[in-house]
Amino acid sequence: MKTRAVRMYGTFDLRLEEFELPEIKDDEILAKIYSDSLCMSTYKLAKQGKKHKRCPQNVDTHPIITGHEFAGVIVKVGKKWQDKFQPGMRFAQQPALNYKGSMDSPGYSYEFFGGDTEYCIFPHEAMEVGALMPFAGDSFYKASLGEPLSCSIGAFHAMYHTKQANYHHEMGLKRGGNVIIMGGCGPMGLGAAAYGIVCEYHPKRIVVTDINDAKIARAREVLPESRAAEHGVELIYANTAKMQDERAGLLALTDGHGYDDVFIYTPIPAVATLGNQVLAYDGCMNFFSGPADKNFSATVNLYDCHYNATHIMGTTGGNNEDLIEANELAAKGIIDPAIMVTHVGGLDSIAEATCHLPELPGGKKLAYTQFDMPMTAIEDFGKLGEKDPFFKELDACCKAHHGLWNPEAERLIFKHFGVKVFGEEA
Repeated sequence: MKTRAVRMYGTFDLRLEEFELPEIKDDEILAKIYSDSLCMSTYKLAKQGKKHKRCPQNVDTHPIITGHEFAGVIVKVGKKWQDKFQPGMRFAQQPALNYKGSMDSPGYSYEFFGGDTEYCIFPHEAMEVGALMPFAGDSFYKASLGEPLSCSIGAFHAMYHTKQANYHHEMGLKRGGNVIIMGGCGPMGLGAAAYGIVCEYHPKRIVVTDINDAKIARAREVLPESRAAEHGVELIYANTAKMQDERAGLLALTDGHGYDDVFIYTPIPAVATLGNQVLAYDGCMNFFSGPADKNFSATVNLYDCHYNATHIMGTTGGNNEDLIEANELAAKGIIDPAIMVTHVGGLDSIAEATCHLPELPGGKKLAYTQFDMPMTAIEDFGKLGEKDPFFKELDACCKAHHGLWNPEAERLIFKHFGVKVFGEEA
């Protein structure tokens, strides 16, 4: 069968093409993709090309399908999996396969397995590691956004603390502690803060920093301090650029105690250094934001590492359990992942948007792959609606949900473009 997909041939060489998918084998599954949220990691892949650890060296002759935060419906199941999967099942998927030690992942490494496409083929390893899982939510975008949310969930679970003269690691955030998410007013940081408010570790305080007042204002609008207070958590937004002494200013927010858990959500050396400087005794710092520069480094205090028991770590991606947790939180309405989304577009918008992600304003760019539409800011729907009744209706729908993308908007956009969900066509 034919499909249209965004395929990468090399450095910043992404092309929207139509081509023939092969027939699935007995140990494969054919899926129809409906949504994919664009990730900065895909930009890093496009920038590095063959130098990227997950990119095959023959990508110029066997291009890969980009996109790894995708969701859809199973269309056809190979014989090996027919007792576990059925056509019509909505799914979410975990791109971090870690299959037999391989770095291969959908959206990075496979010729026919990725999210920026109308249809793709799940290879046997995806099912063998449990990376294909049913999704019971009311929309596809929530399943797409489960993957980036699961990365932050994994980061929270991976934090650890100790007690003096005890070598046992207590996993997760410090219970009742201080958390800081540095550079956290972007989509990933907001997802992390939203999770921190409701997670089992129940921190006392979460500080989210940025240097852009507009980003802080939007963050406060979609994730207000009052929502955190309902869960017994103090949420503070702080513009460090306005602090005369950043270290002193951040420490003052904790009454001088410091931060038990520090997350670095932007790959800037000065931010990592500052994060290290505000660690409390036994504080754990997670360098979450992966840099493109292999020589990236920052100054850290090894005196504190020795005498104050501070520790530094890094996480990338999540595991199956993290994604299951993310999907359950979204499906139950405990976390609304739409707080990460500021733009919506179609399949034809993906290549250009991916190659220019660092330059594009706002948060997550959500793409629907069964139709074409320019990547459009949700806040621009109203202006476009002055001439286009469709955008007028879409704008009203989002305004009814506090300016956020929502399941009703997804159904509205599917109806407008004539998209039928497989198994629900009647």
